[in-house]
Amino acid sequence: METELAFPFNAGAVVYAINVPKVSAFYVEVAGLRTTHAEQGHAVLESAGFQLVVVAIPPHIAASIQVTVPPQRREDTAVKLVLPVSSIASARLAAQACGGQLNPPEREWEFQGSRVCDGHDPEGNVVQFRQNAL
Repeated sequence: METELAFPFNAGAVVYAINVPKVSAFYVEVAGLRTTHAEQGHAVLESAGFQLVVVAIPPHIAASIQVTVPPQRREDTAVKLVLPVSSIASARLAAQACGGQLNPPEREWEFQGSRVCDGHDPEGNVVQFRQNAL
């Protein structure tokens, strides 16, 4: 079933996951995205101008993937998702509650007027969070 975009589309990304509901909940709670559509196999999360689609990894591929607890960060990927947050400290707490993790405060840095911190979602997908430093 096709649905209309809740917000104008400017940019987007796709994250593949074994557990779509768990990974989706992470991005909703940590980055403040809104679930605009969900069905078996995928969820559409949006904010003003941005869309993140969480798609289920096909079962024949998922069978060969083991997500550890805590998840091992997948740092050998060529792309890193970057999302804005109002507070890195709050995002760190939300990430931990949702099965992910942000680096500790001493590993944060400043970049182009933002406070920046890397982390990962509940399946180890690397993500960077940026808080406006102004």
